[in-house]
Amino acid sequence: MLRPALIAFLLATPAAADEIWVTNEKDDTISVIDIDTLEVTRTIPTGQRPRGITFSKDFSKLYVCASDSNAVEVIDPESGRVLHDLPSGEDPEQFALHPDDRHLYIANEDDAITTVVDTETRRVVAQIGVGVEPEGMAVSPDGRIAITTSETTNMAHWIDTETHELFANTLVDSRPRHAEFVRDGTELWVSAEIGGTITVFDVATQAEKGKIRFAIRGVHDDLIQPVGFRLSADGKTAFVALGPANHVAVVDTESYEVEEYILVGRRVWHLEFNGDKSLLFTTNGVSGDVTVIDVARREALKTIKVGRFPWGAAYRPTGS
Repeated sequence: MLRPALIAFLLATPAAADEIWVTNEKDDTISVIDIDTLEVTRTIPTGQRPRGITFSKDFSKLYVCASDSNAVEVIDPESGRVLHDLPSGEDPEQFALHPDDRHLYIANEDDAITTVVDTETRRVVAQIGVGVEPEGMAVSPDGRIAITTSETTNMAHWIDTETHELFANTLVDSRPRHAEFVRDGTELWVSAEIGGTITVFDVATQAEKGKIRFAIRGVHDDLIQPVGFRLSADGKTAFVALGPANHVAVVDTESYEVEEYILVGRRVWHLEFNGDKSLLFTTNGVSGDVTVIDVARREALKTIKVGRFPWGAAYRPTGS
């Protein structure tokens, strides 16, 4: 039986069938979800163990970290065909596309390196030594700073994108996984999976500004493992995936206080909004599905079955 909120959403949805693309680690595929129907419409093969996923600014190219293939694949989203690979370094985990829409910053977990690739020339521009087991990547809105998080060193590494040199290293809690700048670029947020926190930094000084902690009634603290997170359209709210706690936290970005928790699927990894940020899609690794959340109601609407161990997600407008 459909929930009233889901029925209302489906009736109000316009004709354009935008999409959410989800990487499935164990199946070596991407599941494409139609946002109108909230159903999988296509399954696209990829290289081995796809994780990070992002589109070019005009959505004409899809970039996928095929971690066990040691490559970043460039895919035509219309046909689903792999156009070519980019040199990525060993075991690419996550990446971030520079605002110039040309340079990819890639975390290479096995090599303790951040690789910078020119997507037009398909050449490596730089390789920057960082901490052990780099994973998270972010680029500031103005394009001047890139961030790599290292899981074993427990640091965020600050990279000058002009010189490709480190200018700061800041400690975070155990096993940092994801990093993201707020919309105006004044803050950097870094999640620590085993530490169970998000550290907020002042970008101008690289000083710690705040710490967000989580507690869910009936869930052991060891299971609360923040990984991916996304900020609302107005920037006032953060939604945080809490891993094996099977919840998404809703956080006030001004007070850094948790307002509530939303139950989703098992082992939630990452999150992605639709175009107007009215819906949030979570990748639930262990249950092999995606939970759809109504952002305004802070309510789970539906579960969509995808491939095995969904990990990353990216939004694509179709223009239809």
